[in-house]
Amino acid sequence: MTQLEPDLPGGYADALTTLKDLVREAQYRAQRVVNTAMIELYWNIGHTILQRQHEQPWGSKVLERIARDLRAEFPHMKGFSRTNMYNMRAFAAAWSGEEPIVQTPSGQLSWSHNVALLNKVNDHELRRWYASRAVQHGWSVAVLEHQIHTSLHTRTGAAPNNLEARLPGEGTDLAREVAKDPLVLDFLGLTEDAQEHALEEAMTLRLSQTLAEFGEGFAFVGRQYHLDVDGDDFFADLLLYHVSSDRYVVVELKVGKFKPEHLGYAQRDVMANSSFALAC
Repeated sequence: MTQLEPDLPGGYADALTTLKDLVREAQYRAQRVVNTAMIELYWNIGHTILQRQHEQPWGSKVLERIARDLRAEFPHMKGFSRTNMYNMRAFAAAWSGEEPIVQTPSGQLSWSHNVALLNKVNDHELRRWYASRAVQHGWSVAVLEHQIHTSLHTRTGAAPNNLEARLPGEGTDLAREVAKDPLVLDFLGLTEDAQEHALEEAMTLRLSQTLAEFGEGFAFVGRQYHLDVDGDDFFADLLLYHVSSDRYVVVELKVGKFKPEHLGYAQRDVMANSSFALAC
C-alpha cells in the first residue's frame, strides 16, 4: 500500500486510485488489441492453408515444413507448432463466412479459448453461442470448458447457474486470460530476455523482501554490475554482499525451469575470482 506524506493535498489517495485504474484499463485495452491482431493472423494463416490445399495436394508433411520454416524465420513466436498449424486450419474452416473474423465473438477471445471451442464443440452455431457467452460474461478458459462440459445451452432459462452468477460482468477473467497468454507476448516479440528484465525490475523494486529470502547478513551491491575477470567483462544481474562470510554473491536470473548450463555459465563468470561465491 502506498504510504502518503502528511503534507499531500486532500483527496490525493482517491486521485491516485483513479489513475491506477486508468493505467490498468489502458493495459487491458492494449492487450485486447494485440490479441485480436494475433487471432486475425492465425485465421489468415489457416485460410491460406485451406486455399492452397484446395488447389494442390498439401499433406501433413507440407504443414510440418511450414511450421518449421515459420519458426526459423520468427524464432521468438512459439505459436508456429505443427499442432497449431492444424488448429489454424480448423479455425479458418470453422469461421469461413463473409463476416471478418475480428467482428465475430471468437475475434475477442484468446487463442486458448478458440482452441477449446474447436476441440469441444462441433456445431458452428453452438460454437458461436458459447463464444458470445464467453465474451459477454468474461469467462476464463476453465469456466468456458466447464460450461460446455455441463451443457449450459440446455439449461438456459431453467434454474440459474451458480458458477455463472458469480462471474464479473466486465470481462475481468477474460482480460486476465488474454494478458497472461504466452502466445500474445511471443507475438509482440517479448521474448525470454524481456521477461528476465521484468523479473530483474520486480526483484529490485522488492529488494527488502528479496534480501530477507536470502537470509541474514546480505547487502545489495548493484544490478547489472560490471565484473572484470582476468580481462574479460561480465555483468552480474544482481550482486550481493554477505557480511558474515565476507563474500560477494552473484545472482544470475533466468526465466523458466533450471537448466544445468545455467549453473555452468555462472561458474565460468565468477569462479576465477576466489572472493566470489555462487548463489543458485
